[in-house]
Amino acid sequence: MSAGSGVVIDPRGYILTNNHVVEEASDINVTFHDGREMSATIVGTDPKSDLAVIKVKVENGPIPSIAWGVYESLRVGDVVLAIGSPFGLRNTVSLGIISALGRGSVGITEYEDFIQTDAAINPGNSGGALVNMKGELIGINTAIFSRTGGSEGVGFAIAVGIAKDIAASLIETGKVVRGWMGVAIQELTPALAQSFQLPETRQGGVLISEV
Repeated sequence: MSAGSGVVIDPRGYILTNNHVVEEASDINVTFHDGREMSATIVGTDPKSDLAVIKVKVENGPIPSIAWGVYESLRVGDVVLAIGSPFGLRNTVSLGIISALGRGSVGITEYEDFIQTDAAINPGNSGGALVNMKGELIGINTAIFSRTGGSEGVGFAIAVGIAKDIAASLIETGKVVRGWMGVAIQELTPALAQSFQLPETRQGGVLISEV
């Protein structure tokens, strides 16, 4: 048995969580904050982003769901809350800030655009909500960098921009279909930019290294 967290994103009973929380599960039981327990079925999974959608059967009308935040409004230093069940301690909230945006190349998933936060994320928080101070969903807590197995102030959440699109695709079709550009890219580092004699003021960018 294992435990994780999830977020109700649709009043019809759709819940967004991490793929690694429900992967290879034979039975999924969802416990709500008021103590109600319901069995859930998997609607669709996307291992490449480590996201999954499950669904509980709604019998007594719509259930409360969270509102989506807007990624473009996020700023480094914004105060955020991580909500979940670390170590099985249900209904736990931890406070922190957005430490970085657009964090990639950390080797967690194939498609990475993480929000880095120092809000405490521990085992059991996976799949839980990262929310702004308006209570809007801005990320799905996914992983930590840790030497001890516990929170050391470097946690990662899948950003709302990715999570919202993938959740919609999984609900609609049960899978995610991606297109391929047919190119290999790498980060345009300052050293590469200098070798190409690009202006020093140029920020970011990528190099197409192969077609």
